[in-house]
Amino acid sequence: MTATAIERYNIKGFPAPRPITSDAQNEHYAEMLYNLERRGNLSAVEEEYAELLTVLIEAYEEEHYRIRAASPLEVLTELMAANHLKQKDLAPLLGSESIVSEILSRKRELNKRHIERLSQRFKVSPALFF
Repeated sequence: MTATAIERYNIKGFPAPRPITSDAQNEHYAEMLYNLERRGNLSAVEEEYAELLTVLIEAYEEEHYRIRAASPLEVLTELMAANHLKQKDLAPLLGSESIVSEILSRKRELNKRHIERLSQRFKVSPALFF
């Protein structure tokens, strides 16, 4: 049934997509998807084809390139590094340098107020810190 459903997505110049089994095939499908999106003004069939490519690419990448969840501390240290901030730069947001030190040394966890202020400061979702 799946093979039959996939065959209907056979568009002129684009072979019917199959489940992705290699990095090379993944790259090829990503290039096909990019070319379709770059063209714009797609027909309904081309949009469905692009949607199918997206689903296949996402499924392959979810299985082969899984990104592990970062801890709140890892998120904070990465944001600090990306913004060239030191411990003392966060003191006004979190209360004091000693509080920042305790958080960064895992002696204290971020509280709700800290998370709210950090998400506003870095313009990120508070969910990153949970």
